[in-house]
Amino acid sequence: MKPINLKNPIHFLAVGFGSGLLNPAPGTWGSLVGLIVAIILWTATQSSIFFAILTLISFISGCYICNKTSQDLNVHDDGRIVWDEIVAIFLMFTYLPEYNLLGYVLAFISFRIFDILKPFPIRYFDEKLESGLGIMFDDILAAIFALISLHLLYYFT
Repeated sequence: MKPINLKNPIHFLAVGFGSGLLNPAPGTWGSLVGLIVAIILWTATQSSIFFAILTLISFISGCYICNKTSQDLNVHDDGRIVWDEIVAIFLMFTYLPEYNLLGYVLAFISFRIFDILKPFPIRYFDEKLESGLGIMFDDILAAIFALISLHLLYYFT
């Protein structure tokens, strides 16, 4: 396994400011960093529009960031790359049904469940798409599935 160059800003972002280097479960650590950053940004902005724009910019740049880091490491979707988890959390903050501690915890847990289990079609796209888009897209789908489940939970309770 090739080492990550944390002095390289692309690698530093790809590994979620170093959170992707933590074991076990680097994706969970990356998601936690995304959650913390999102809570701070939500507290400052309280704007779904801000998060929609942030998600779009982070997704587009993430396709490059993840692809470049994968190429540098010679491994497609290296487990240490967690930028995709961070961006997925940003997407969730665009559409959360409730912005409070319980909503944040449920968002984190539901996203991790869908990201780990990868039900159809998430696993399909995870296996079929390549490059940075492939790395990013399955996490976006997991976030969408998590959001749907949260909205259903809030609707029926």
